[in-house]
Amino acid sequence: MALNFVSRRAAGLVRSNNVAMTRMFSSEAAEASGNMSFSFNLPHESIYLNAKVAQVIVPGAGGEYGVTADHVPTVAQLKPGVLQIMHGDGSDAEKFFVSGGFALTHANSATDVTCPEAVRLDDIDPNAVSSNFEAAKASYAAAEVGSIAQAEAQIEIDVNRAMGAAVGLSLV
Repeated sequence: MALNFVSRRAAGLVRSNNVAMTRMFSSEAAEASGNMSFSFNLPHESIYLNAKVAQVIVPGAGGEYGVTADHVPTVAQLKPGVLQIMHGDGSDAEKFFVSGGFALTHANSATDVTCPEAVRLDDIDPNAVSSNFEAAKASYAAAEVGSIAQAEAQIEIDVNRAMGAAVGLSLV
């Protein structure tokens, strides 16, 4: 029985609630239904709520990936990086630096991204990032080995390094 399910799944066809679901390539998905629904939420505000967009590029912990309409459902943890939103009107991608979070893509061409913090890439001050990175390195060096303070400083180092990379800095 399990082998039969795996065989049908491998073939790209699975029955769910008596409705056949077929896996599509992203190019087929865009032609099939156009835009996807996108929600982008922070604890204190919703940046987008069910907005129609063409594609979202997500900085997943397992690697960066793109989501278009009719994408297979997925759940991904986000790493610090750049979230890109393509509106499909020929304009440049809208870019946000996110410190982490989660992305959930549903079967109905809807994707939800929830992050503790996000800032538009254009609003990041490279000098402040460099300064914060150096302060985090100093905090890490001053902290007791294996302490919570050292772990928090390591997180600050990692986030500032990723933020620096997003704005073209190489922080070591």
